[in-house]
Order: sequence, then C-alpha cells, then structure tokens
Amino acid sequence: MSARTQSPEAPHRAGFACFVGRPNAGKSTLTNALVGQKVAITSTRPQTTRHTVRGIVHRPDAQLILVDTPGLHKPRTLLGERLNDVVRTTWAEVDVIGFCLPADQKLGPGDRFIAKELAGIKKTPKVAIVTKTDLVDSKTLAEQLIAIDALGRELGIEWAQIVPVSAVGDSQVQLVADLLVPMLPESPPLYPEGDLTDEPEQVMVAELIREAALEGVRDELPHSIAVVVEEMLPREDRPADRPLLDIHANVYIERPSQKGIIIGPKGKRLKEVGTKSRKHIEALLGTPVFLDLHVKVAKDWQRDPKQLRKLGF
Repeated sequence: MSARTQSPEAPHRAGFACFVGRPNAGKSTLTNALVGQKVAITSTRPQTTRHTVRGIVHRPDAQLILVDTPGLHKPRTLLGERLNDVVRTTWAEVDVIGFCLPADQKLGPGDRFIAKELAGIKKTPKVAIVTKTDLVDSKTLAEQLIAIDALGRELGIEWAQIVPVSAVGDSQVQLVADLLVPMLPESPPLYPEGDLTDEPEQVMVAELIREAALEGVRDELPHSIAVVVEEMLPREDRPADRPLLDIHANVYIERPSQKGIIIGPKGKRLKEVGTKSRKHIEALLGTPVFLDLHVKVAKDWQRDPKQLRKLGF
C-alpha cells in the first residue's frame, strides 16, 4: 500500500481526521507520534482519554487535524454516556475516520461493536489502522490484516486503506499521514503554523497530572480520578531570566477510602505524581513550574450531573 504522491502544483488540503477504537487501542500514542509532541495522555489503563484532543500536523501540502476521542464502550455511568456522546458527535463532523485495531489482540466484541456503528456512517472514508505491530510477528500481523478485511466485507464497510503501524517503533507513522491527507478537502491552513493543539493549556496541564496519577494505581481507581487546575499564575518579584509559574491543582477521587491510595505512605505517591507531571508540564510550557497538588473527595462524581459539570464534563 503505497502513499499517493502529490504533484508540486497539487492544491493544499486541510481537514479533520478522527481516530476511533476500543479503549487502549493506541489512539493517543499514534496522535502524539504524528504531531511529534505529547498532546494526548497515554496509559496502559483503558478509558484514559476524556477530552477530544486535537493534534495538528503541519506539512507543506496539508494540515491534518487529528481528533482523538475517548474509546467507545458500553457505559456504566453518566460519565460513560457523555463520553460516548462526544465520540458519536465527533464522527459525524470529521473528513476521514481512522479505526485503530491493535495487532496483538484478536478482533473482539468491542471492535465489532464499533465497526457496526461505523458501518452506519456512509459518506465518511474509513481507514483501518493496525496498531502496535512491534508486538507481533509477521504471521500474526498477516492474520490480523485478513481478519480486518473480512470484518469490513461482512458489515459492508469499504476500507479506503488498511495500514499497519507502530507508533512506539516509529514504523509507518508518516505513511498514515500520507494516506489520510488525500482524503481531506482542498483548503488553506485552518490553524497558524506552529500550533500543535487547540486544547487550552490548563486542560493539558490537568491531563498530564492525571496521567501521572494513573500510573501504578489499583484497577478500580482510573475512572475515579479527575484533575482540575484551579490557578496558573507567574510568581511575582522574579527576575526576568528566572521566571516561575505557580500551578495549583486539585486531584478529585470519589470516596474517602481512595485518598490514601493516591497520597501513599507519608505522601510518597502524591510527591511522585507531582515530580513526574511537573517535568512534562515544564516541557509543554517551556518554563520552570512550582506545582501544588491537593487531593479532594467529590462523592460519586461520575454519576452526579452537578459534579460532572464542575469537573468539566
């Protein structure tokens, strides 16, 4: 599957591509690899993406705006229902859909559930992207490619392309962009050169803190963690060559019993969360940061409409 090469006088294209797939299919990792910088949080825990993150890929011939949605899943909470609504709304608005399917896992009910939804979207071109190819041998990969082709034929989906990729191994990442670009409409750039995302900085900072908080916690905790950045202010009375940004953020959990898990013995885990996230925040913002974290309980916030609004959902 070779990329379509554009002639020098080919028109500039710009538009939106959406990566979909069941939770933990490699959508965020692929988004970051294409953009060349971390704009979406990644985690081995499923359902970590909660916001629709737009990563912007600038090329001489095109501007590809990547929409990374939460994984579509059978919801158990009001939060889950709202995340699914975000996914379906996004699908209806993009120019091309990339369906991410991990190479190291056989097609399952979750993939079929999403494929059936995609089959109902007739006009939007669909590219099957086989992720995590670095984790399998060539025989397993070939079997997955055949299975995906068969799934499309069974459900009446005509794949515009089927492309294997490893975002971690940087294999065929640019080919994905080469295949998506011709499906975008002719258009001048939609975002200024240099912009990598349209996410507000405070949202991205909160996501980086949440990513660090998710690492190493017990299985029941990922869905229970939300982060809100209350304040981001430059420290006053600092010399111009030694700026410092004060960031005050709250980490919310649903039950008092979860507080100890996040804080850890003598505050050790919360300190690790602060250290790890601060490095990523400083890289993102390009300035030294003082990060002040507090853990608070928002009882059963995933099921409470008022709390969901307060936490930005």
